[in-house]
Amino acid sequence: MAHHILHATPETVLWGRFGAAIPPVLTIAPGDTVEIETLSGLAELFPPEGSGMTVSPSLRAINDAGLPFRWGHLLTGPIAIDGARPGDVLEVAIEEIAPGADWGFTAVEPFDGTLPEDFVMPERELTHFPIDRDAGVARPPWGGTLPLRPFFGVMGVAPPPEYGEISSREPRKHGGNLDNRRLVAGTRVQFPVWADGALFTCGDGHGLQGDGEVCVTALETALTGRLRFELHPAGTLPPRDLPRAFGADSLISMGFGPDLDAALKIALREMIVMIRDLTDLPALQAYQLCSLTADFAVTQSVNGEKGIHGVLPRSALDGVAQ
Repeated sequence: MAHHILHATPETVLWGRFGAAIPPVLTIAPGDTVEIETLSGLAELFPPEGSGMTVSPSLRAINDAGLPFRWGHLLTGPIAIDGARPGDVLEVAIEEIAPGADWGFTAVEPFDGTLPEDFVMPERELTHFPIDRDAGVARPPWGGTLPLRPFFGVMGVAPPPEYGEISSREPRKHGGNLDNRRLVAGTRVQFPVWADGALFTCGDGHGLQGDGEVCVTALETALTGRLRFELHPAGTLPPRDLPRAFGADSLISMGFGPDLDAALKIALREMIVMIRDLTDLPALQAYQLCSLTADFAVTQSVNGEKGIHGVLPRSALDGVAQ
C-alpha cells in the first residue's frame, strides 16, 4: 500500500466535468491512500486585493490556463484504481479533511436558489469569509463565528460510458455533486463502478453547509483530504446502483430525483436495502424501522436533480439477527 500526493495544478484539475473517456492524472493500487488538494473559485470570485485573504498561486495559474469549462466546480482528478471494472464497488474512506485556504465565499445568483422569487437581483451577491484554520472557524462579515465542518461537495466516479461527458452540476448514480454534509472525515462512501479504472474525482470544497444548501452555495473553499481507496470486486458486496455511505455510528442513504418527493422515495428504498444487506429483517420490518429511527433530510434543493439523504443510527440494528 502506497501513499500519493496529488496537487491541484492546471494538469490535474477539471472544471465541472465527468466522463469515462477523461484520462486519469494518477493511477493507484487498491488499498492506497491519496492526499488530494482541491481548490475553489473562478477569478471573478476571488477576494478583493487588500482584504487580507490570500489567493494561492496555484489557483491563479489554473484560472489563467484557459482549461475547458463545463460547470463552476473545480475538481481534482480523475484517479484510476488499477483493476477496477464495471460492476465493482469502490469504497472511499475519508480519513482527514482540512481547510486549504484562509478564505471562502458564498454567492447568491440571480434566478437561482430555492427562493429566486424572493431575492430578485440584477447581479450576483458575493460574500467573502475569512477562515481561521487554527481555530477551525469562519468569520462572517456580519459578526460572530461559524465552526467549520469541512467536506467535499463533489465526489464521484466516471458515469457509464454511454453518458458521454456530463456536467458536475447534477448528482447522479455515479455520485458527483452530492452536497451531503454528512460525508465528513471518518465516513466511508461506496460508489458503484461504471467504467474501467473507476476514475474518481473530487472537489467543490465546503467549509460548512446546512442541509438544503438553499442559496446555491455553501462556504466554498479549498480543502485537502486524505482518502483511502478500497476495491470490492463484483459479487463480493450486494449489487447497487447509487452511492451509499457509512458514518462512524450511522448508515447514510442517498436519493436523487426531479423533485423532493421522488428523491425521498429513492433514499428510503435505499435505506431499506442497506438494512436488509446487513440484517435478516424482511422489507416490511425494515420500512417500519426507518419510520421509527431514521432521519430523512433535504441534502440540496438547488442543483436540478434534488437530493434527500437518510441517516439511520447503527444502534438501531443492535440485537437484530444478521
